[in-house]
Amino acid sequence: MFEKQVYTSRRQALVKAMGSESGILLFIGNAESPAQYRDNGYKWRQDSNWLYFWGIDEPLFAATIDLESGEETIWSTDFDVDDIIWMGPMPSVSEQAAGVGVSRTAPYGALDEYIAKARAAGRRIHFLPASRYYNAIKLSKLTGVPADDCFSAGKAGCPAASEAFVKAVIGLRLIKEEREIAAIDAACDLGYEMHTIARKGIRLGRIEQEIVGDMEAVTLANGWGVSFATILTQHGEIFHCHSHEMPVAPGKLMVIDAGAETNIHYASDFTRTYPTGGVFTQKQRDIYQTVFECNELAFSMARPGVEYRDCHLAVARHMLENLRDLDLVRGNIDDMVSEGIAGLFMPHGLGHNMGLDVHDMEDLGENLVGYDEGQTRSSQLGLGSLRMARKLQPGHVMTDEPGIYFIPALIESWKKDGSDKGFVNYAKLADYYDFGGIRLEDDLLVTEGGARRLGSKRLPIAPDDVESAMAND
Repeated sequence: MFEKQVYTSRRQALVKAMGSESGILLFIGNAESPAQYRDNGYKWRQDSNWLYFWGIDEPLFAATIDLESGEETIWSTDFDVDDIIWMGPMPSVSEQAAGVGVSRTAPYGALDEYIAKARAAGRRIHFLPASRYYNAIKLSKLTGVPADDCFSAGKAGCPAASEAFVKAVIGLRLIKEEREIAAIDAACDLGYEMHTIARKGIRLGRIEQEIVGDMEAVTLANGWGVSFATILTQHGEIFHCHSHEMPVAPGKLMVIDAGAETNIHYASDFTRTYPTGGVFTQKQRDIYQTVFECNELAFSMARPGVEYRDCHLAVARHMLENLRDLDLVRGNIDDMVSEGIAGLFMPHGLGHNMGLDVHDMEDLGENLVGYDEGQTRSSQLGLGSLRMARKLQPGHVMTDEPGIYFIPALIESWKKDGSDKGFVNYAKLADYYDFGGIRLEDDLLVTEGGARRLGSKRLPIAPDDVESAMAND
């Protein structure tokens, strides 16, 4: 937790951002989630919006802010003796509330009656989209909205939630405070350590799971754990490959996409791709060099006033130029960019927002988080998956993660239906069906004069530096 004034100031800024809206702002913190049975829970993690405004990292808390009176209330119930037997002594709810600048508390069960009276009086209940089923069910009981309608409906967000509330929260959380930047730097330093352990663990014949165990141990010993399920695979063409049972084989490319989360829940997210034998083949180096250049290009462009969508498009152009040099595509570059041909090789966007979540605030609605008013999402493969397209401002934190992948099923699909518009050299591309994929990812902070990479050290990324690091591991 940060100091009391941080949370008080954030809530004051939130109320101001709500403008002329009236009614009650309703926050539902997470409850513990049972695994196989109720008393055997998944690892505890608090809701990130709750953490940002209220800071208390304990289950079964809720809060309200009355927009007319300004009254803030935290709703939770003190531990009884049975709880203390199992969990030990805990500060009272009022003590925890005082620690974040709130003087009024009430039992958790009394929230239902409070909201019911407000609704009966015709007052609007503003709520944010749920990210867990408990929260959706609780919101449904309080507001009368069906539980399934309390989640974001895809990229567009949640129509039942308060758009004013959602936009106010996004406006505050998008621009990171200095204390948050320091926390993300710390998460990136932890991420650097876990990735270094992983790189050193790449040895022919070793089982992937052993490497994952070593790198995740670093995050548990020094932080909360991983910020998302670790991707470590010799099938880099599968974006979210969480299978780790394969032995490290010669001549392959190992994609490691993993992040760390600190004890105060700020995240990092890095990706590196390594030749399993320590040295790239010429074919691997050609593609790797292109992805490396795309990563550097996006970083060089990132500065206030630039739309991150334009960074994505610049990366697509450079990628296609290099792939044309390799005779994998043929034709006019402008036409290929316009037709979205880069999506065959990079079917994802250049990056996403990051902070308290590794995909920060996307539960509120990806279009609202990653797109400015007036920007529209493309229907093209790749560009259409861009999660952060906004005009950059100082304080934005996002990933820079270009990649090139050779996905046989996708290539065959394009070949069959003519999606390539005649630009793709399928005869040459057939030699890459067993290539896999390459992704290279850093975390960026937009500054007044440009951008910087987060964390005190950068993982080796230039191809010669990668080979040198692996030779010395």
